[in-house]
Parts: sequence; C-alpha cells; structure tokens
Amino acid sequence: MDTHITRTRNSANPPNPALGKLAAGLLFYTAAALIAIAMFLPFFWSLSTSFKPSDEIFSVPLRWLPSQFTLEHYIDAFTTVSFGLYFKNSLFLAVAGVLANLFFGSLAGYAFAKLTFRGNQPIFRTLLAAMMIPGIVTMIPSFYVLRHFPLLGGNDLFGSGGMGLLNSFWGIILPGAAGTFAVFFMRQFFLTLPSDMMEVGRIEGCGEFRIFWNIYLPLTKPALATLSIFTFQAGWNSFLWPMIVLNDPNKATIQMGLQAFTYNNQTDYGPMMAGALIAILPILILFLLLQKYFVQGIAFSGIKG
Repeated sequence: MDTHITRTRNSANPPNPALGKLAAGLLFYTAAALIAIAMFLPFFWSLSTSFKPSDEIFSVPLRWLPSQFTLEHYIDAFTTVSFGLYFKNSLFLAVAGVLANLFFGSLAGYAFAKLTFRGNQPIFRTLLAAMMIPGIVTMIPSFYVLRHFPLLGGNDLFGSGGMGLLNSFWGIILPGAAGTFAVFFMRQFFLTLPSDMMEVGRIEGCGEFRIFWNIYLPLTKPALATLSIFTFQAGWNSFLWPMIVLNDPNKATIQMGLQAFTYNNQTDYGPMMAGALIAILPILILFLLLQKYFVQGIAFSGIKG
C-alpha cells in the first residue's frame, strides 16, 4: 500500500526539466565568472601597482587600490632607461615582421592552394612537420647561419672574418620573414576562394603574380588582418631571440628594456608594471582596429583542409 502511494506521488510530481537546465546554466556561468576573475586579478594588480606609491606595493594587508594615484612609476620607466627608444625599436621590428609575413606567407599560401606543380603536397607536408619543431631546437643553427652569412657584417665569401647579420635588425627580421604558420594559415584561406577567377585572369592575359596581387590578395583582408595580429603579437613579445642576436643597447627591444628594472637580485616593481602596461597598448590598439576581420579570418581559414 505504501509503495503504491509513493509511486503515485512520484508520478504526480515529475522532475522539472527547465529547473534542471536553469541550475546547470547557473553553475556554468558561476564557474566561468570565477575563472574570469582569477585570470583578471593579475592584470588588475599590475594596473593598480603602476599607480601606487612605492611603499604601498607590498603593504600588509594587501591594498588592491592605491590610497593616492601617482604617475611617478610611468615617469621613472622613461627616465631610468631609454624606454622610448626600446619602444621604437620593438615597433619597427614588429611592423617589419608583419609586412614580411603578409607578403611571403600570402605568396607561398597562394602557390600551395592554387598552383599545380610537382612536389606541392610533399613540400606542404614537410612544412607542416616543421611547424611541430620547437623554436628552441632551431635557435643554434639559425645563430650559426646569421653569424657566417657571406659578404655581410665583415664576412668574406666563405662567411668568415666578421659577425655576419648578428647585432643587426636583419638578424631578427630575416629568420621569421616567411613563418610556417603564415604559409599554412594563408593557404587555408586561399582554398576557400574559387579557382574560376584564376582561369578568367589567365584568359585575359594576366601573369600569375598579377592574378595573385590584383585578384586574390584583395579578397583575403580578413585573413591578413588575423595574421597581422598574430605576427605582431609574436614579434612584439619576443625576448629570447633579440637578447641573443642584439648586443648594442641602442638596438634593444621593449621586452629587453623591462629586464633593466631587475638588478642586484632586486626588482623595481612600480616602473616595471608601468612599462609592462605601456608594452601592452600597441597589441590592444591593433586588436581593436582589426577585430571585425579577426573572427572572419578564423572562421574562413578552417573551412577547407
């Protein structure tokens, strides 16, 4: 009798699917909010520290907001080291890297996607395999090639006698002028474009480069914008390779300049946080300017394989 009553009550009050969905959604957004807060706190601390007086940076208890805002650390960032010069050097190297990757990456991507030639697939597979090799593995061979580059930097025809391309901006630009990711990314985008336009261009008497430059390249603005963001970010944040290649303090980059705030086993956190925030600004500005193309480029580049 009791079992019959219990079953009757359960059938009369079935679980509410909408309530379960609401609980799952609430749990998901709560977890996402907590993760977002945890990821945002280091940036917020850096921003707050850049405006704090020096005696409040590591005060106990921890102050999340400064008692009084000061621009002292931003002034120190530009007066303690040549931060403006480092900023200019990094900007030049990052922009040069972007332009080189956009041109050579697009040119090679177009060739792999639209041109039929012997060895297309084997060469492309080799390119994909090269993407899996960590950069640290190729660092010593790249250094050796730059050091013994013939007829440059005091070297003779056999690459001896001088420093080659070391301690020059070319030593930073050339090794990454045609990145494997840039070639792969642009090839994926060119595959989404119809080949009929290429045939029409050939009928009209256009050469292959003109077909690439005047017909196909203008259609790749979303991919170019996305690749620009990735390449600029990689070049702007590069630290290890410029530190190895560049020995002249006047050619140092902004990431190398941030290291100057650490000396005698101590770190001047105020100016370092101010300099780090200044270093972030170009990437944020570039993303804001190109964000409408960014999503389009990511979406289209993955349609075909």
